[in-house]
Amino acid sequence: MAPLLQSSQPWVEKYRPKQVKDVAHQDEVVRVVTNTLETTNCPHMLFYGPPGTGKTTTALAIAHQLFRPELYKSRVLELNASDDRGINVVRTKIKNFAAAAVGSGRQGGYPCPPYKIIILDEADSMTEDAQNALRRTMETYSKVTRFFFICNYISRIIEPLASRCAKFRFKPLTDEVMSSRISYICREEGLNLDSKALSTLSSISQGDLRQAITYLQGAARLFGSSISSKDLIRVSGVIPGEDVQALFSACKSGNFDLAEKEVGSIIAEGYPVSQMLSQLYDMVVEADDVSDEQKAIICKKFAEADKCLVDGAGEYLQLLGVASNTMRALCNMPQEFSFGN
Repeated sequence: MAPLLQSSQPWVEKYRPKQVKDVAHQDEVVRVVTNTLETTNCPHMLFYGPPGTGKTTTALAIAHQLFRPELYKSRVLELNASDDRGINVVRTKIKNFAAAAVGSGRQGGYPCPPYKIIILDEADSMTEDAQNALRRTMETYSKVTRFFFICNYISRIIEPLASRCAKFRFKPLTDEVMSSRISYICREEGLNLDSKALSTLSSISQGDLRQAITYLQGAARLFGSSISSKDLIRVSGVIPGEDVQALFSACKSGNFDLAEKEVGSIIAEGYPVSQMLSQLYDMVVEADDVSDEQKAIICKKFAEADKCLVDGAGEYLQLLGVASNTMRALCNMPQEFSFGN
């Protein structure tokens, strides 16, 4: 294959930390894993936490620091969300890889311990049957294989698997850490990002550094080296605050025709209703002039509408239903109906 051109390389990969010590804002994880690397006595590991906080990066960095490049492919098996990871994959691909014996001994400055590593990214999407099938594989081949599980929700990993692993919790990145990393990338790429745009990028990515870098690269390709706050909002798909406020104000007015007009405008603009629900939720929760009881009623309707959207319901009717029920709650009208599927 031809080498990847610098200009076409995703910045997420270009600026991915290559060593564990370079992972940002996960000091406790870095300290423990660094000690593990020094002894090469690596247990099964479970990395969990919000997306874009360094879980996959840490797992890959451990594998790269343990094995020299020529051995990496034969010693490390990576399975991610694009792979079928049902029970058949566990019984064939994973089991066959885990069963193969390996040598040991330091080679070319790398520890090269006597085991292989299987990295299961987004392990919380594996079926329960597949997870149960992994238990026996982990026990049988524990001398020659280590498993790294990566997930967003540890509650979706069955207890027998979780109890066999050393658990590492990854915290959401702070605005300071996000800003520092984004500023570094801007300097490297020759981008001009003012303080308002930097703050906007941190806000819309919600602690997900991977998402922030993706937005930044998209904006750079579309708008050039000088990027504004509005450019980042357009790239991210976040609905402008004034449009969210307009719908919320229409609901507070008690005028159904006005609310229906705002709903029609949002649908006509092509904004995703799930995104509108998310931003409306933030606005309702932070509103000082809305009582706790009203907030509870409104948020319950948001949850019902979100579930209907996941099940394939129409966006217009769901948003109209949310607007109507929000209006009833804010204006203390009887809650008589809701829009279902």
